[in-house]
Amino acid sequence: MPSPHRASPYPILPAGFRFGVTAASYPIEGAADADGKGPSIWDTFTAEPGRVLDGSSGAVACDHYHRYPEDVALMRRLGVTGYRLSVSWPRIQPTGAGPANQRGLDFYERLVDELLESGIAPMVTLYHWDLPQALEDDGGWLNRATTDRFAEYAAMVAERLGDRVEHWIPINSPNIAVLGGYGVGEHAPGRRLVFDSLPAAHHLLLAHGKAAIALRAAGATSIGCANNHQPMWPASDDDADVGATKLFDAVWNGLFCEAMLLGRYPADLAPLLEPAIAPGDMTTIRQPLDFYGVNYYSPRRVAAAPEDVDSPFEFAEILGYPMTDYGWPVVPDGLREILILLRARYRAGLPPIYVTESGCAYNTGPDEHGVIDDQARIDYLDAHLRSIAGAAEAGVDVRGYYTWTLTDNFEWAEGYTQRYGLVYVDFETQQRIPKRSFDWYAAAIAAQPH
Repeated sequence: MPSPHRASPYPILPAGFRFGVTAASYPIEGAADADGKGPSIWDTFTAEPGRVLDGSSGAVACDHYHRYPEDVALMRRLGVTGYRLSVSWPRIQPTGAGPANQRGLDFYERLVDELLESGIAPMVTLYHWDLPQALEDDGGWLNRATTDRFAEYAAMVAERLGDRVEHWIPINSPNIAVLGGYGVGEHAPGRRLVFDSLPAAHHLLLAHGKAAIALRAAGATSIGCANNHQPMWPASDDDADVGATKLFDAVWNGLFCEAMLLGRYPADLAPLLEPAIAPGDMTTIRQPLDFYGVNYYSPRRVAAAPEDVDSPFEFAEILGYPMTDYGWPVVPDGLREILILLRARYRAGLPPIYVTESGCAYNTGPDEHGVIDDQARIDYLDAHLRSIAGAAEAGVDVRGYYTWTLTDNFEWAEGYTQRYGLVYVDFETQQRIPKRSFDWYAAAIAAQPH
């Protein structure tokens, strides 16, 4: 006799699991100087020739600033119950200091209210890399004073939105902000300092802690992080490659995580950070976290670099996996690997996890019937959700998945050359066209047990 319960064709996640989408202010909002917004480091960076692959900028992007009701309606149709957005600091404080720009706060209040009316809980990131340019002119994240400015900004946003925001994240992927922006110069502000960028890492962590204190004082009840993590695979069994992999694992996976959860830096890195540390800093950084956010895209294969280069690391190609159009390997089990690794390393010190960002670039456009058949993205979503289910079965307390991203957008240094959205955007007309992956994700959400 056949079972009355037919197996679901969709991944089934634990009861109460949150399905969401995530986005960042600069890549989607546009309205670069509307309603009193000041310039950010990305406005400056994109204006410099050669910085962005296609020479574009986020000056218009998806025009989300004006079209947010349409985008929230798409989220409602999708069936997500969570949206991770970021607030643009220069919309709130055009120079990174002084009184709040009320028109900037008004925009985020309208957006949050629209989300809540649609049954979508906001997860608000305060910093997704768009530092006010005036602060960068004073040293940016290399300047300790920026941490106090950030705490003041956090308090302003929380005062206006704190009664309606479910989850707060002070800073998105600080390791990318440091390495990309100050280490190798691929992101704004475009500085190439290699290990001399480490004071910026300490200051971003200190800003995280000070902002968490300010948020808590304003009544926030759920504060977490969104740290980018990658499994680190040595390029060979050679001792030099293994050693380089362990060191880069400390830089990428350990530095920010250990500081937040344990109040210390990895032993191999601590001497490099000591000059930036003042008494009490590590206590400030180690604020209680209500959740731990993991941003995941792919593993990294690490080799020892030749002695005559600035960095001790080289990164080798990962073979044997399908590739996204951006050239990143698709390794769904790497997500399960990093979730289980975090639990093994930090045990009781690790709060519940949300996958706060994960997605893939496939540049499929509309066919002659207007259909966007992005089967590769469907396969990606299916496999990564199954990987999370596997981690949950292994005992990891993982409570949600926010995919990057709802709409195609400005993809940082890649400009508009890479499309990560569930919704296709014609950047000439701003028309939104849901892809097949949009329908699949909606069906997967609807298939969950209630």
